[in-house]
Amino acid sequence: MPRDCLARMSFLRRTSRVLLVFCSLLPALAAPKVKHTTPVDGVYTGAITIDAATGAVLFEDNADGQNPPASMTKLMTFAVVHDKLADGTITLQTPVPITAQDASMGGTQVYLDPRETFSVEELLYAMMIQSANDAAHALARAAAGSTPAFVELMNAKARSLGMNQSTFRTPHGLPPPSRRIADGDLTTPRDFSLLCRYLIMNTDVLKYTSIRERDFGPNRAKGPQHMRNHNNLLGKIPGVDGLKTGYTASAGYCLSATAERNGRRVITVIMGSFGPGRQIDKGRARDLKAVELIEQGFAAAPAPMPALKTLAPAPKPATLGAPAPTNTPPAIPTVKTDKTEQSSTTTEPVLKFRVIPPEQKP
Repeated sequence: MPRDCLARMSFLRRTSRVLLVFCSLLPALAAPKVKHTTPVDGVYTGAITIDAATGAVLFEDNADGQNPPASMTKLMTFAVVHDKLADGTITLQTPVPITAQDASMGGTQVYLDPRETFSVEELLYAMMIQSANDAAHALARAAAGSTPAFVELMNAKARSLGMNQSTFRTPHGLPPPSRRIADGDLTTPRDFSLLCRYLIMNTDVLKYTSIRERDFGPNRAKGPQHMRNHNNLLGKIPGVDGLKTGYTASAGYCLSATAERNGRRVITVIMGSFGPGRQIDKGRARDLKAVELIEQGFAAAPAPMPALKTLAPAPKPATLGAPAPTNTPPAIPTVKTDKTEQSSTTTEPVLKFRVIPPEQKP
């Protein structure tokens, strides 16, 4: 075969290899830069435990992997609403007329009606206990005038707290219409631990997150809705008094939990949890892991530690099976919804489990 033919064939082979490599890189170049990861040992995509008083990291595992926070997003909503309360833009007694858009959120809700009006405080309870998406939307609108304006404040707050790997796009944590992870709320366990520590040290968030049961709307035409906190650790694990759960199909089971014992407080954040084989397990694997990390956190925390001062002392969690507060009307069954696939929290019955902390490994 002539040399010029051999040369041309060699050139074509080299060119083909280069084109193949380039084409293989195109999907990566076009994909959004989201550090979403697969579950670690099938339990979570990332987790972290910190000391609330000092911010010291006591445990971390893929703490910088990005994941949708689902209804944990409402903790950032609480932070921004608290800022508006502090600067006098709104008060706890400010009446919030409900709009049709508020009522159309779907998922976990208190079924707000456009003919109703509620105070900021009542909507805060609904958002933090029931994890009501409609209440979160109404609060965002009342605090900033519109949802887009409120989301801007959420991201500004994130930057001010050093949450540099977080982006918020909603006040409630519901997935985007596209169902693309990159289009929704995103954060990391490490970033979210910063938010939790800020809230504990600078707001009265525990006043809301420590309540296990409460009635919403005692004067509603159809009677009040009984709310039950989705945090299964309340009243079961010593010292647990917050903060927030979350769940969507894309986010998995998420939990920001905190506990205080003998003046020492730890914060644990778990994201992207599922049961074995990515089972929808009502958050069992998440909750058991959270208990383990809380116990390990107290064991690892230096002693003695200064008592953590909060803005307002949080009430002790009610004991298991305790009735709703006496200043509310009798409870009625929670209204059920068939939109659980849109819910940013799980609406399954509260788990009943007894946790024995694992033995210390030598």
